[in-house]
Amino acid sequence: MEKICSDLDEEHKELDGLVAGLDEITWHIKTPFFKWTIFDEVAHIAFFDQEALLAVEDPVGFKTCSEKVMEIVTSPDPWPEQFNQMLEPKTPDDLLLYWRRTRTRLLQHLRTMMPGDRVPWYGPDMSARSFATARLMETWAHSQDIFDTLRKKRKNTKRLHHLAHIGVNTFGWSFKVRGVTVPSIIPRVELSAPDGEQWVWGKPEAENRVWGSAQDFCLVVTQRRNLADTRLKWQGEHAGKWLSLAQAFAGIPQDPPIPGARVIDDENLREHRGH
Repeated sequence: MEKICSDLDEEHKELDGLVAGLDEITWHIKTPFFKWTIFDEVAHIAFFDQEALLAVEDPVGFKTCSEKVMEIVTSPDPWPEQFNQMLEPKTPDDLLLYWRRTRTRLLQHLRTMMPGDRVPWYGPDMSARSFATARLMETWAHSQDIFDTLRKKRKNTKRLHHLAHIGVNTFGWSFKVRGVTVPSIIPRVELSAPDGEQWVWGKPEAENRVWGSAQDFCLVVTQRRNLADTRLKWQGEHAGKWLSLAQAFAGIPQDPPIPGARVIDDENLREHRGH
């Protein structure tokens, strides 16, 4: 648990450093993620970190509160307007203070747990390790929305391995959540890590294969890029279908952005200096 908790802590700190120095006007700029503002993005992470804290501190109380959250998730109304109302802080400064307190307590609890301990969540219970990994994935994904909005270049690390692993493991879920028959195959995935290391899942002889950069793969499975806007390659009908609808997160089925909607010119992005 120490490894995943340390990486989750670093992911939190990256997002914190990205937004902490923003002025009030910038906090309310709309991102490419369903026109959520930067405030909405950070508030979303803070809200679900608070829900995660409740799940580990008071599982019974969490189950009661989760019903209201699922009503919001499945409603046609915009999420931020409803979730933001359920948060205490209403200003960026207060939001950051609230989130820092919440995430610190959450990590303190997670560090005392065994990897296989069960934690209630929306849907089936999760192992503590998977639970922490899911929090990291969500933080990374919403951080990407803000990096894109601020036109800042992100320097990814080996923490991407956690996201890529979830992406591979949710192959079946990506079909199931849409009510589509899950192909009876396990694709081979070969990814280049930020430091040049190769990460591999699946058997060498698999007919359905995916290969490319870990960053591109993570952007696709978290639906931050359309497959057509990456350099990912694939072989096999099922592998291509999977990448076109990949969804590494729980909840209701969602679609990736349309081609060209979130194309970023990396050469013209500003370097990001973390706090």
